[in-house]
This record gives sequence, structure tokens and C-alpha cells, in this order.
Amino acid sequence: MGWAHKKNGELVKLAQEIFDVFIIIDRGLIHQQNLCHIKFAIILLRARSNRLEDLKPLAPLVLDALQRIRPGAVIQLHL
Repeated sequence: MGWAHKKNGELVKLAQEIFDVFIIIDRGLIHQQNLCHIKFAIILLRARSNRLEDLKPLAPLVLDALQRIRPGAVIQLHL
């Protein structure tokens, strides 16, 4: 989407105009931004690294979270 060089504040603004749920691995985003009034939900994946082999085991948890998460919520998933 061409967002690779966007700062977290810009990402939040762009994401809430497009997405219902934003899945991230950047722990800093939820601590550095005021997320009180976001229009979308955030799922933060916490794994040993951002490599696919470390993130893949979280997939069933993501699918479950997508069924119950609501706008404005932030959920952290880890094994």
C-alpha cells in the first residue's frame, strides 16, 4: 500500500479510513499513540520474531479474535 515509511500516527489515520481491523506486530504503536477514539480494532501479534514461522502458530488465535473483536478494541495475542 506504500505505507512502509509512514510513522505510527499516520498509519493509524490511514488505517481507520480503510480497515475494520488492523493486525500489527509493532508493540510501540499501541503505547505511542492515543487510541481512545479509533474507529477500528487492533490485533497485536506477539511472537519471538516477525518471521512467518514464528507468527504462523498465532493464526488460529487471530481467526478467533476476528469473530469477537469490536471497533476500538486492542487485543494482544501470544502463545
